[in-house]
Amino acid sequence: MEEIRQFIPFLVPIIIIQLILVAVALSDLIRRERTKGPKWLWALVIIFVNYIGPIVYFVFGREE
Repeated sequence: MEEIRQFIPFLVPIIIIQLILVAVALSDLIRRERTKGPKWLWALVIIFVNYIGPIVYFVFGREE
């Protein structure tokens, strides 16, 4: 159990960054009228593909 506790200071910031990425990506997805592909699919990618999902949406999913 002690081995797990030593990683907590490193995991907390990573988890917080992940939650912020997901929240920002989902709010952007909701506000956009058009995306490259169906919105429901982008929502699944953002939620279920950890770390990479929101980044992939920002790079490829947004239609300017």
